[in-house]
Amino acid sequence: MILTIFITLVSLIGLIVLHELGHFILAKKFGVKVEEFGIGYPPRIFGKKIGETIFSINLLPFGAFVRIYGEEKREKDTRSFSQKPIWQRALIVLAGCISFWLISAVLLSTVMNLGIPRAIGDEVNENLIAPLVQIVAVSSGSPAEAVGIKPGDIIKQLTINNQQLTVNKVKEIIEFTEANKGKEVSLTIGRGKEVFEVNLVPRISPPEGEGPMGVALVRTVIKSYPWYEAPLEGILATGNLTVLIIQGWIQALKNLFQGLPTGVQLMGPVGIFSLTSQMGQLGVNYFLQFIAMLAIYMGLFNLLPIPAVDGGRLLFLGIEGILRKPIPQKIEQRINTFFFVLLVALMIFVTFKDIQRLLF
Repeated sequence: MILTIFITLVSLIGLIVLHELGHFILAKKFGVKVEEFGIGYPPRIFGKKIGETIFSINLLPFGAFVRIYGEEKREKDTRSFSQKPIWQRALIVLAGCISFWLISAVLLSTVMNLGIPRAIGDEVNENLIAPLVQIVAVSSGSPAEAVGIKPGDIIKQLTINNQQLTVNKVKEIIEFTEANKGKEVSLTIGRGKEVFEVNLVPRISPPEGEGPMGVALVRTVIKSYPWYEAPLEGILATGNLTVLIIQGWIQALKNLFQGLPTGVQLMGPVGIFSLTSQMGQLGVNYFLQFIAMLAIYMGLFNLLPIPAVDGGRLLFLGIEGILRKPIPQKIEQRINTFFFVLLVALMIFVTFKDIQRLLF
C-alpha cells in the first residue's frame, strides 16, 4: 500500500514536472532566460544554480513550476519573454500542453506492447489468449458495491452449494445469476495480482436497467502489439481518447442546462490521488492507461481560455495580436489573480467533498 501511494504521488508530480519541462525547453530554445525550475512549491528546501537557472526542490509536493524572466513582469530586455515575437511566446506556452499528449502517447505505446485488454463477443472462440469477464461498472447501492467489487475486477469463478463454475463468457454469468436470484453465491474475484472471494445475494427485483448483481460486464482478451507497431497504436489511442474526452465535455455542457447529471462528481487532488491508487492495484497496464488519460485531461484543461492557465495566456496573446499591442499589465495581472483565486476556491471545495466521500 505504501509503495502504491509513493508510485502514485511520483506519477502525478511527474506529469506536472514534464509539463513545466516543455515550457523550459522552448524558452531556452528561443533564448529566453529561465530564472528557476522547481519541483514542488516554496518554501525552498534545496536549490542549486546551474548556468543562469536555479534548480530547486521545494516543501509542498503538489507539482512543479518554471519561473521565466519577463513573463509575470514585463522587462525591456532581449532575454525577456515579453520582448519575444508573439509566435515564439505562443509556442513556449503551448509546449507545456503538448507535453501532456507526448506523455500519453509514450505511456499508451508501452501499454500496447505489454498488452491491452480488448473487448470481444461471447461468440468469438478461436485464437484467444486468456479470455476473461471483466466488470466495467458497478451500480450505486447494488449488492456488488456493498461487498467492495470495483470496476476493473475480473470474475473468475461462481460458486453455490459447493458447485463451482469457471467462467470466460458474459452469458455464463448472466444465466447463473438469473438462476440463483435471492440465493447467496460466492464470486472468485481477480484484482491485479490479488485473488479473493466475496459473497452476495443477487437481487430478485433489481432496478430497471440493472442486473441482479448490479454490474456491467464485458468479455476481454489481452492484445499485445510488437514493438514496431506499438508506437503507432499508442498515438492512435491518444487521439481517440482525446476525441472521446472532448465529446464527453460537450455532452456535460449540454446537460448543465438541465442541471448536473446524476452521478457526475467534481474531483480534486485527493479524489484523483485515491482513484490513481485504486488503478495501481489493478495492475501496471491499467495504471499506465489511467495516467495517460489523466495527462490528456490535464492537457485539455490547460488549453481552456481561462486566465491563470496556459489557455488564458494564449487568449491574451491572441488579443495582443489583434490589437497590435499588449493588454495593460495591471489589468492582465488583476484578471489572472481573480481567476487564480477562483480556481483555488474551487479546488478547496472539491477537495473537501473528496475527503467527505472517502471518509463517509
